[in-house]
Amino acid sequence: MTRYQHHEIDIRDREKLGGIVAQITPDAVVHAAAQPSHDLAASIPFADLEINAVGTLNLLEACRKACPEAPFVYLSTNKVYGDGPNRIPLKELETRWDYDDPNYADGIDESFPIDQCTHSLFGVSKTAADLMVQEHGRYFGMPTVCLRGGCLTGPRHSGVELHGFLSFLVKSNLTRRPYQIFGYKGKQVRDNIHAYDIARLIEEIEKSPCVGEVFNVGGGRENSCSIFEAFEIVHELSGNRQEYTILDENRLGDHICYLSNLSKIRQRYPDWSITVSLRECLRQMVEAGTV
Repeated sequence: MTRYQHHEIDIRDREKLGGIVAQITPDAVVHAAAQPSHDLAASIPFADLEINAVGTLNLLEACRKACPEAPFVYLSTNKVYGDGPNRIPLKELETRWDYDDPNYADGIDESFPIDQCTHSLFGVSKTAADLMVQEHGRYFGMPTVCLRGGCLTGPRHSGVELHGFLSFLVKSNLTRRPYQIFGYKGKQVRDNIHAYDIARLIEEIEKSPCVGEVFNVGGGRENSCSIFEAFEIVHELSGNRQEYTILDENRLGDHICYLSNLSKIRQRYPDWSITVSLRECLRQMVEAGTV
């Protein structure tokens, strides 16, 4: 049986962090600490970099000294690709945008370039951390994995307007708060994955570690939705019609359509699959209310 220990600590505190890791010598490390908002990062650039990039380096170095053989799983982000996916030809459908290139029918894979695009400062700090995690695997031989997540969510997600798409949308619907859409006609698409399936994947990685590996992980096409499509599903579940306004201007560096290609991770971990559908995820969120 796996034992988990939870420690709250500022990962910028290198000395204290190193002491805790040395004391407990963990069998595995899951690094999910972050400054999570790509909009907020512009107003706190130093704190954003210190938390996301320097904090990750601090934790990696603490693990390299105390438990270099322990699997290290880093919750990265699809923002490492910046707005590069917006260069893929798109087609406008009735309720969503979709890729108009058969090479991306199954979504974005790990070979997609990460430079020469706009990331947001958050995207840059997370990319720096992502590369540092890879490098500790490749250079030092540590069993490190980066999970480049789409929209990770669930009934305990504390979403706000600037991040936590589905959570904030459900809260807005249940409290009858008008929802503000930033550009793209409300047809922008995200793939969504329940926290339970992320946890199951991390357990698979702990059982069969990789070295310096990267995986795109999200809901894939089957768990994707546009804002308008999410409105409709939540309306069916709650009975509330969502009021909204659409702004002409989109958020800087935002994706128009993003789908995670899960082929690589399914090949490496064939016992893992997505078990919580988008509709079930939203049902749980509606049932949980505004947690």
